Amino acid sequence: MTLIDPNIWIILEASHPIGQNLNSRRAIADPESRLLCAVDSNQKRHLLIPLETGEEGYDDRNSRGLAVVTQDLRIQGYSLNTYIDITCRDPSGYVIFDLIAFEIATEITKKQRSPSEIVQMVIKKWRRFWGQSPHSILSFENQIGLFAEIWFMSFWLIPNVGAGEALLRWKGQSGSRHDFEWLGRSVEVKATMSKRGKIHKIHGIDQLDPPENGELFLFSLSLREEAGAGNTLPGLVATCRHLIESDLDLLDLFEANLFSAGYSPLHENEYANNHFRIADESLFSVNEDFPRLTDEIFMGGIPVGVERVDYEINLNNSNHLIIAHTPSEFHVNSS
Repeated sequence: MTLIDPNIWIILEASHPIGQNLNSRRAIADPESRLLCAVDSNQKRHLLIPLETGEEGYDDRNSRGLAVVTQDLRIQGYSLNTYIDITCRDPSGYVIFDLIAFEIATEITKKQRSPSEIVQMVIKKWRRFWGQSPHSILSFENQIGLFAEIWFMSFWLIPNVGAGEALLRWKGQSGSRHDFEWLGRSVEVKATMSKRGKIHKIHGIDQLDPPENGELFLFSLSLREEAGAGNTLPGLVATCRHLIESDLDLLDLFEANLFSAGYSPLHENEYANNHFRIADESLFSVNEDFPRLTDEIFMGGIPVGVERVDYEINLNNSNHLIIAHTPSEFHVNSS
């Protein structure tokens, strides 16, 4: 699905609407979509959704660079109607505005949600990027790290404790020591592409220290990059969104965590080029037998002048520490 014409805004701006008039064109060629693109006499760009009888409107004046209001409008070529009117107030956001138009048009065509729900969902996804410098594309290492965290949350936590609780336990993007934390337990998530097996990089002496009053586990996800594999980072993000999209507050929290991780939907086409096969997933107990460095190993503490110690662990010979290969084997609520 694409816009009718990549030059749709140029065409509309050249039509020079007068006074309070709006000149519009259908956003996409699909007649099932009601979304219109429009331009006013001040050359501001609008997305318009005509509401049908019984459909609720939506207003949002808290999104930087965007204004969303529900109002009666007379559009050239259309009779007087009530519209959800999304106005782009910042020309620097035109690229994102077009992506918003694409997503709204796509969702309207699906006919699975009301227009007000669609607008809320899409605006929540994109509002953080208005006025922000574009995030650099994530390094490949950071991509697979984020993939592993969302994989663990989507397929291990959400089926066991529900989307709301799972999102509250995702702490890695807020600066906490471990990726997932809750009363009595923490989970550190690691991804590897190593062909030698479960080889993981550990960042800092304290990363594998247990929580003060509880147990620590390490989730190991082994990936293989294969062109024919079905898993991608944007696909996994979309899967997780689908699991939580019925609750817009949870969706907002998920988008906030993605933003904190440096993930921008603007780069999803690039991320989608990397396809992954899941070679192995295992949950390890980090106990006294677990291969790791601790403060106790360094007599008298870490040498003065050494600020950080990064190292690798090999878990290929630590199968006795595996407590679960599947989510159903891990009782996440026990302490």
